[in-house]
Amino acid sequence: MLASLGCGNPTALAQLQPGETVLDLGSGGGIDVLLSARRVGPTGKVYGLDMTDEMLALARDNQRKAGVANVEFLKGEIEHIPLPDNSVDVIISNCVINLSGNKDRVLREAYRVLKPGGRFAVSDVVTRGEIPAKIRQDVLLWVGCIAGALRDSDYVVKLTGAGFENINIEPTRIYKVEDAKEFLSSKNLDLDVIAPQVDGKFMSAFVRAVKPL
Repeated sequence: MLASLGCGNPTALAQLQPGETVLDLGSGGGIDVLLSARRVGPTGKVYGLDMTDEMLALARDNQRKAGVANVEFLKGEIEHIPLPDNSVDVIISNCVINLSGNKDRVLREAYRVLKPGGRFAVSDVVTRGEIPAKIRQDVLLWVGCIAGALRDSDYVVKLTGAGFENINIEPTRIYKVEDAKEFLSSKNLDLDVIAPQVDGKFMSAFVRAVKPL
């Protein structure tokens, strides 16, 4: 049974080029950071940002085992990125921004640290259409990842408000109630009530935007 929404592969989404500087927001065990480091090559640099000592220790251990030098893991919150203005070419993230309680701050910080022309290229969970609070709470039992998921149109508004342009949200998987029937049934939830209200309204998506020149 699915425990969470798998958002996708942000390193492929970002179309990383040799020599670029990349920042992974909420880097966890560092897998996307290490994959990105190979894509940008020895002339590039990849930062991983995480707020927990446990994840940073795991990520640095994975880095050591992989023998990757062009990587640096930073401790901090995605709402307060510990990097200077205009310092990275690409921001990636995998199913993390939706968990923040202050997404406007996250997007403003992302905009701040990107160089002019820099790319915002993240995988995230978004919703489509109206979802009643009670239904959202019930489905939260199924996928904890959707707790703070933004409506797709609200994501566009927030990115625009932060200053981004060329915004695009591309669904990569649209979740249907069939994906969760067994689990939801075990929670004594009325599928006949829930199905029409959630069917097709939760999705994993690639979210792209650009900081203007």
